[in-house]
Amino acid sequence: MARMKFICDSERCIECNGCVTACKNEHEVPWGVNRRRVVTINDGVIGQEKSMSVACMHCSDAPCMAVCPVDCFYRTDEGVVLHNKDICIGCGYCSYACPFGAPQFPSNGTFGLRGKMDKCTFCAGGPEEDGSQAEFEKYGRNRLSEGKLPLCAEMCSTKALLGGDGDVISDIFRNRVVRRGKGSEVWGWGTAYGKAPNPEAKPEKKAETESKS
Repeated sequence: MARMKFICDSERCIECNGCVTACKNEHEVPWGVNRRRVVTINDGVIGQEKSMSVACMHCSDAPCMAVCPVDCFYRTDEGVVLHNKDICIGCGYCSYACPFGAPQFPSNGTFGLRGKMDKCTFCAGGPEEDGSQAEFEKYGRNRLSEGKLPLCAEMCSTKALLGGDGDVISDIFRNRVVRRGKGSEVWGWGTAYGKAPNPEAKPEKKAETESKS
C-alpha cells in the first residue's frame, strides 16, 4: 500500500504561489484559510534565499491526532491524515500542536468568527461518500478517488512540489540531488548540527607511538 507524502525541492521553488492558488480554487477553500502557503527564509539576501511550499505533511506520527480531545483526526489506508468536521469542536489544540501550522480556523465577518478547523486533505476528501456534494462542501474535491494526484503538485510549474507515493517521490528527489553533485551537505550529520563538510580536510595522522608499534 502506498504511503502518500509531499516533498518540496527548495532548489526549484520560485515562489510563484501557483500551488496556493490551485488549492484554493480547486477546493473553494473558506476565507481566511490557506491550506497551502509558500514560505521564504533569508528573504532579500542574495544567494541565500530559499522558498518552500508548506502544507499538512500527513505525518506518520501526527501530533494533531495525539492532542485532539474528540479524536476527529484519522489516517487512511494510504497514510493521509484527515479529520471529521462533524466531530470537530473547534478547540484549536491541533493548530498549536502542528509544527507546520496546517490546521487553521476559517474566519468570517469583521471579528473573525471561528468555526470548525480546516486543513489540507491531500485532495482525498473526507469521511463522506467519495465524490459526493456533501464531501465537496466540507473538504473539497476528492482527486485521489479519481486516480489523480493533489492539484498543487500537478500545477507546480518547476516541479518543485512533489506529491504521491513516498517511495516514488523520494527516489525522484534523491536522483535530483545526485545529479546536482551534492550529498553530505544536503543531509546527514553536518546538516543536523550546522557543520559544513570540509572537502580539503585530511585524516589525522596516527600517533607516533602507534606507527612504531
